[in-house]
Amino acid sequence: MTEQLTSVPADQRPTQRLPRHRRSRKSKLTAWIFIAPAFLAYATFVLVPLAMSLYYSFLRWDGIGEARFYGLSNYITVLTDSDLLQIIGNAFQLVLYFTLIPVGLGLAIASAIRGQMAGTFGTVTRTIFFLPQVIPLVAAGIAWSWMFASMGVVNQGLKAIGLSDWTRGWLGDFVWALPAVGVIGAWVLLGLCIMLLVTGITKIDPSLYEAARLDGARPWHEFVYITLPGLRQEIGVCMTLTIIAALASFDIVYIATQGGPGITTTVPGLEIYRLAFAHRQVGLASALAIVLMVLVLISIGPVQWFTRDKK
Repeated sequence: MTEQLTSVPADQRPTQRLPRHRRSRKSKLTAWIFIAPAFLAYATFVLVPLAMSLYYSFLRWDGIGEARFYGLSNYITVLTDSDLLQIIGNAFQLVLYFTLIPVGLGLAIASAIRGQMAGTFGTVTRTIFFLPQVIPLVAAGIAWSWMFASMGVVNQGLKAIGLSDWTRGWLGDFVWALPAVGVIGAWVLLGLCIMLLVTGITKIDPSLYEAARLDGARPWHEFVYITLPGLRQEIGVCMTLTIIAALASFDIVYIATQGGPGITTTVPGLEIYRLAFAHRQVGLASALAIVLMVLVLISIGPVQWFTRDKK
């Protein structure tokens, strides 16, 4: 038998396959070798800080001295303190601006330019709409602060069209400061939503629109019965990103208003920073951070469920 195998060319000899359990073990080992670097980085920068925040949330600690176990008192404070509840409510109000305006306008604009995205027009349009994503948020916050100032572009424009009674220091007004911050966030996120939705529209079969027009469907019917169902996943991504951006907002608020006037524009991210580094209440800041994380998960969970692929 050995002589017969020796006379057969090497490339024609039957290969000896490993047992199935050894092949499975080898495949798992190879997978873990590739996963390990990414998992190590994720654990170092996400899981470990999350575990530490959870641990700190049960302490009364100023970040320097001796820490004392505080039980659930920090969480009780977060859920009962009127100022902290208002701050959490401010973040949910920003969701209306950060999510509804970019997603709604994004759908309208993406539907309007659906057939003109090829060539130079499409390139220029995508560039213009995506510019807010390229501009640093600090620069965007400063620019909009100038525009919302008492002598800024917004008030000058209102005066030019005869609405002088509407002029005000927008970011310093107790009623209009939060909506003004919401407009800044909506402007920043609009380009991202448009790009995602335009990309999603290109995946919809054009023959569906042609068949609808042949059947006498109007543009509104095309939008409701073809565009919206075809963009279910893209809408879910847009809403997820914008809800997270609203609830975890920090930089725009810090640059534009620093949380004022009073606490009318203070959001949890900014308050966590103040509690931890200004007031030295690390435990309370950690508890607020954990509550914010839970609220984010609760908020995006239904969005993911409703917009997932139903197939």
